[in-house]
Order: sequence, then structure tokens, then C-alpha cells
Amino acid sequence: MEVQDKLNAVQRYVDAFETADINIIKELYATDATVEDPVGSDIHNGIDAIVAFYEGALSAGIKLQLSGTPRCAGSEVAFPFQVKGPGMSIDVIDVFKFNAEGKVVSMRAFWGPENMAS
Repeated sequence: MEVQDKLNAVQRYVDAFETADINIIKELYATDATVEDPVGSDIHNGIDAIVAFYEGALSAGIKLQLSGTPRCAGSEVAFPFQVKGPGMSIDVIDVFKFNAEGKVVSMRAFWGPENMAS
């Protein structure tokens, strides 16, 4: 997987929130992927659980705004962004791990209470 492919996946992820399009999420993730958001919380296993998780965020009108340059290494990309919602924001760093087919197999979100503002 090329660096540009990983960067495109990050942009598609941001686009999914901009347009509240759950189909983009379905396209990005492998069927057996995991999402841990935030790290240390219960892991969402498999595409059905992942879609259910994102449907909540998308229906709440959450938007994402990149706050720095994504960093690519090996089969992974880490990217800083802000989650923007009604009356709140959260500074987050996500890490996507990709499989050979270019699908996200693992997403881990790094943030805690100290990264939240209202």
C-alpha cells in the first residue's frame, strides 16, 4: 500500500463525517476490523459493531478537522484531528492499520478527558 493510499483513506474518513455517509465507513473497514475508541475502552469487533458505533457519531452531527499532517509508517498511518460537536471539541490522534487489500483492520483512537473542551 502506497503512502498516498493511506492519506486518501484518512481524507475519506474525514469526508464520511462531513457528509454523514456511513457507506464510506463500510468501504474503509475490513469485515473483521476492530475499533478501540478511546484506547482502553471496549473494542468494537467486526463491521456490524463498527457501523453501529459510527452511526451514533454521524447522527449526532460530529465533524472532524485535521489538526496536523498524517504520519505514515509501514502498514499504518497516525493522524491528529479535532472532533467537533455541539458545544464541545476533542483533540484526538487516530492510528489506522491496513491489510494487504488496503482496508483498515484496526483503528485505535488516543484521547482522554484532558483532551476535551467545551
